[in-house]
Amino acid sequence: MSPPGFYTIFWREMLSVRKKPLKFLAGSLIMPVLYLITFGWGLGRGMRVQGLDYLLFVLPGIIALSAMNNSFSGVAVTLNISKLYYRTIEEILVSPVGPWSIALGRVLAGCFKGLFSAGMLMLISLFLDAGVRYSVPFLLVLFLTCLVFASLGVLAGMLARSHEDMTNFTSFIVLPMAFLSGTFFPPEQMPEPFASLIMIYPLTHAAVSLRSLTAGAGVPLISLTVMVAYAGLFFYLGGRAIKTMEL
Repeated sequence: MSPPGFYTIFWREMLSVRKKPLKFLAGSLIMPVLYLITFGWGLGRGMRVQGLDYLLFVLPGIIALSAMNNSFSGVAVTLNISKLYYRTIEEILVSPVGPWSIALGRVLAGCFKGLFSAGMLMLISLFLDAGVRYSVPFLLVLFLTCLVFASLGVLAGMLARSHEDMTNFTSFIVLPMAFLSGTFFPPEQMPEPFASLIMIYPLTHAAVSLRSLTAGAGVPLISLTVMVAYAGLFFYLGGRAIKTMEL
């Protein structure tokens, strides 16, 4: 029996990781480790936020940020290149694999990349005894975070009509989200209306949820609802974009 269509797409993406594992590892870790060193041990040494040592406060945010960056770029960049440069997306579209299977395969590949980078950062924190304890709900929220941004990566990769469009999307959407979503500071510290506006960002809810779990509390229901809604919306729009191109 032949494997499902989405698995074929997923495995094809994994082969590119298998060919250059060291490059993938270095690319996944360089930015989150730099953030950890700069904000956790550099600027944040001796600081306390919300009653926590700053490293304990900022680490869940950096993990969410790492999951976002690698899930999104691991899908959007490769999809954009395959569509505009290699033109391999047309070959996939004329294959028996349906548009929703293509979207799902790409999203799962992005989730793997995001979980891998976040997981490595978690291992580093455990090795250094940072004091953060992880749980199954933490991993589930982390997977949901990867699902949101991998789905956004499919949508962005399909909508971008040039490499410049992809760069602009990253510069005006992803980059501001990285710094304004409460990953490095409590969202409520922002003045209004910015404190309310940044709650629109899915990364804000990912950081708040992971931080809440590491503090021993549950996941805020509103944050969970927002993230599930974003995941469903982005996946649907990404699948529709692939289907439209197929037509």
